[in-house]
Amino acid sequence: MDESPVDVTEDRVLGGRATIFQLAKGYRAGLDAALLAAACDAHAGETVLEPGCGVGAALLAAAVRRPGVRFVGLERDPGALALAQRGVLANGLGDRVEAVCGDIALTPPSRARFDAAICNPPYFDDAARMRGPHATRRGAYIADDGLAAWVTFLLASVREGGSILMIHRAERLPDLIASLGRKAGSLQVRPILPFSDQPASRVIVRAVRGGRAPFRLLPPLVVHAREGAKHTAEAEAILRGEDALAWV
Repeated sequence: MDESPVDVTEDRVLGGRATIFQLAKGYRAGLDAALLAAACDAHAGETVLEPGCGVGAALLAAAVRRPGVRFVGLERDPGALALAQRGVLANGLGDRVEAVCGDIALTPPSRARFDAAICNPPYFDDAARMRGPHATRRGAYIADDGLAAWVTFLLASVREGGSILMIHRAERLPDLIASLGRKAGSLQVRPILPFSDQPASRVIVRAVRGGRAPFRLLPPLVVHAREGAKHTAEAEAILRGEDALAWV
């Protein structure tokens, strides 16, 4: 995918602390990537993998939020990968962030297992469910090998005691838990509500490979306010990088 400069936008996130490059038309990273980055709780000296990193929206934001942590993004689309690599350089993160070519269906998990993995898997397994009009949306929305394949790859990529972090549609929570099976435990789930009086539209799930702590359903994050500012104060602080989505 060869895009001219006019087809790419340069966008500032985290209150201007990070820059991402993405196509002007088609799939554009947004709230999900921001929340995934905010939920990453890796510590300095650890390594984090993000399969399907796209243009690097979550990868770069998480790296800016977590100094001292090394990140590796895996992306199969050459155009998105090029934009992610451009973002790494623009943000001065080349010493600890890299974006490389890879596909979960073809790339074996690293033998040097990661301390953590973060992921925003495609939301649909059936192409008939995709309503986006632009062809570039397909790879971001359709999981060619199904959600279970993504979870299997994540489980194989982290060390024992390593964490897995995913954001997905709320209706897929049972599938996520089933896919994690007995290899992961210590599950924590944070619902994401569009408004305080609406059901959750997204869930962020954190699990630990080999974890044994009890399941925890955490208080929800409400994104939008009915009156006043576009976002709730809590959501705005998270989007600006002034706060994080904490885990127990």
